[in-house]
Amino acid sequence: MSTPAPSSAPTPATTLNLPLLRSGKVRDVYELPPDATNHTPRLLLVASDRISAFDVVMPTPIPGKGRLLTQMSNFWFDFIKSHRICEVHTLTATPADLPTSIAPPGSPQQAYLEGRCTIGQRCAVIPIECVVRGYLEGSGWKEYQATGKVCGITLPPGLSQCDKLPEPIFTPATKAAQGHDENITFEQAADAVGLETITTLRDLSLTIYSKAAEHALARGIIIADTKFEFGIPEAALAKAARVWQPPILIDEALTPDSSRFWPADTYEPGRAQRSFDKQFLREYLQDLVEAGKWDKNPPGPPLPEHVVQATLAKYQEAFDRITGEPTP
Repeated sequence: MSTPAPSSAPTPATTLNLPLLRSGKVRDVYELPPDATNHTPRLLLVASDRISAFDVVMPTPIPGKGRLLTQMSNFWFDFIKSHRICEVHTLTATPADLPTSIAPPGSPQQAYLEGRCTIGQRCAVIPIECVVRGYLEGSGWKEYQATGKVCGITLPPGLSQCDKLPEPIFTPATKAAQGHDENITFEQAADAVGLETITTLRDLSLTIYSKAAEHALARGIIIADTKFEFGIPEAALAKAARVWQPPILIDEALTPDSSRFWPADTYEPGRAQRSFDKQFLREYLQDLVEAGKWDKNPPGPPLPEHVVQATLAKYQEAFDRITGEPTP
């Protein structure tokens, strides 16, 4: 797969002649007219170059980051479909497929959207974050230290930080509109969305993770954990509102923004690992906090060029490895 070329300058927030449904830390989601042929309800997702840390969006973008995230998600969506694990929300990722009134050929809008937009089926989002952990880190490590469990799952005693688990575990969380999601048990998730639905989400999430982790490890990357979102296509609900519908994968998949990627050649349990995500940025910001120059509240501090470039380089390396050939 070809590497997406980073833009030469930071790209602004998207301004399109479409209803904006929501603007997240990274993605802007717009309402699209239904497909003219089959009338499928659609959304336009646009990955900006915004970056956040400690739940604060930084004022300085990372030029090209949105394209890297979009292309990596597209790679994984194709991977998931090719392994016949589940359906995904993606219909197309080509700006030329948009109505010309939104992105005229050769326009700044089309240039901005190229490589960073996804046209997807509009879905009713299932309000559970589907987290899979193959290694013990983050909130799971903190919970294990306190209780010996993660989301109600009892783990073997004596595990260290970043230890590989005997087998991957499904640890759902509630979806928070702001701030951190809250870990819950499988039983709590079943109460929230139904036993059949959460059982399906668990099985799909574990299968996707296992296949993806195997692929990544052959290319020198450990996927320590990840999270997925699922939904039910509105088109399916409209046809059979009272019949249980199989969920499909939505939003993004297996990027450094939704996963912990560690280099396999330096992995060593018992300590925090180097990573391919925003670690360089977080370390820079933590230095500011310890120096009394920032308190982890908005607004975030401007980022110097060396932090921008080092952060982008990590995203680029992760993309190149994941989409490349296995390492010898």
